[in-house]
Amino acid sequence: MVEQMTENDVKQQVRKFYDQVGWQLESDGLYQNAHYEDLRPVSAEYIHRCHGRVGRHLKSSGKFLLDAGSGPVQYEEYMEYLGGYQFRVCADISIVALIEARKKLGEQGLYVVSDIANLPFKQEVFEGVMSMHTIHHLPREDHRKAYQELYRVLSPDSTAVVVNGWTDPALIGWLDRLVKTFNRTRRKLRKAPAGKMQSDKPVITKEKGTFIQKYNAVWLKAELDGIVPIEILVWRSASVRLLRTFIHQKLAGRQLLRWLFALEEKYPHYFGENGQYPLIVINKPVILKKAE
Repeated sequence: MVEQMTENDVKQQVRKFYDQVGWQLESDGLYQNAHYEDLRPVSAEYIHRCHGRVGRHLKSSGKFLLDAGSGPVQYEEYMEYLGGYQFRVCADISIVALIEARKKLGEQGLYVVSDIANLPFKQEVFEGVMSMHTIHHLPREDHRKAYQELYRVLSPDSTAVVVNGWTDPALIGWLDRLVKTFNRTRRKLRKAPAGKMQSDKPVITKEKGTFIQKYNAVWLKAELDGIVPIEILVWRSASVRLLRTFIHQKLAGRQLLRWLFALEEKYPHYFGENGQYPLIVINKPVILKKAE
């Protein structure tokens, strides 16, 4: 049971999963973890444009960019965030992730085995900070600590960007539950009746994921109130389950996603708080000292 796991148990489970499963390359040349994304061509443009929202809020240049929970820097869009920075500091609990990241970044990267809720860096040393899909792997008591740590190491007049996920978001949560029930029923109906010969095709089983604990915008704002200043915008409002179920090339899927993206751009706060994946922006102001 999750309730019986200690904080250390959770982190060791996450580390083990990504070392042994999530960041292993498969026969198609992709990491196992990439298969949790919608990789179909019909969704590619929408997903690429959503990735681009991260770069809007980061400084275009600096000495150090912190990638907290970097993984192997698995998508090409993640490389673009490096921009004019001299070094990308990849901090991750998984040693395999850092080995893979080094293959891509080489000497432009610095690699640190680290817990995002206990970063081993001095305060205010990073001109840019990003964290993609990492904080939801922490136990509840570490969510606030992680945001505090990202804020602590961020230099004044700089921005940190966090992409995370909500649990049961108001906008599409009910639709996701409907789709999940529909797919479960469809799988049951497709099972061969007793006594009938089964297909000799190999059965592909999906690897079990690791620990995830998500909340919602109301919880996060209350948790960080007066501690870390945040603005919640949209990264991507559509879940992978929703995309795979309703978005298809023959059903004008690409056009539907262009329409959705335009709505997200027009109402970024609404879609950020009520869609699936928020983009949480942390701006650290310059504190001017009073003249004596």
